[in-house]
Amino acid sequence: MLGLLVALLALGLAVFALLDGWYLVRFPGAVLCARLLQPRVRDLLAEQCFAGRVLPSDLDLLLHMNNARYLREADFARVAHLTRCGVLGALRGLRAHTVLAASCARYRRSLRLLEPFEVRTRLLGWDDRAFYLEARFVSLRDGFVCALLRFRQHLLGTSPERVVQQLCQRRVEPPELPADLQHWISYNEASSQLLRMESGLSDVTKDQ
Repeated sequence: MLGLLVALLALGLAVFALLDGWYLVRFPGAVLCARLLQPRVRDLLAEQCFAGRVLPSDLDLLLHMNNARYLREADFARVAHLTRCGVLGALRGLRAHTVLAASCARYRRSLRLLEPFEVRTRLLGWDDRAFYLEARFVSLRDGFVCALLRFRQHLLGTSPERVVQQLCQRRVEPPELPADLQHWISYNEASSQLLRMESGLSDVTKDQ
């Protein structure tokens, strides 16, 4: 019995040492919590909140939450958001899936050790290939927006229009995207075109 416990402990330590074990625990945990413990959100454009707190493992050398942790926490908030509003379920029904194609972050003020915050995620709109989402990191101490992140969630095997139509049981026109988001989309398209030219690829071959 003792040998089994030692082996399990060693296996657990190996997982956390060689893999990102905490991420592999929290990501499915966020999905299960959103699916089983939280109510379904019918409004695709509704903002959803995901609570967090800055832990010692999140800190950089200046004792602030390091930049990479914002993207990590936004991952958990985004997958919970897509689960609660039914997008991930609709993708499974259509035998399709989604990948993160682009992201950008603007950092406005540091989050400090043990500071509570919320990641407020909302769907801004969609085009023929991707959903566009926003995540705001809001300090619960004073309501200040400490960081603003934008994401392009690309769909493979279907289109956003089909997903939305399956969820709403009717055709829905996408909302007009904010001007700054349209500029970011144009930048991504120009960057992709430049990289294809540098790689000698034709215009037909596009990033997936």
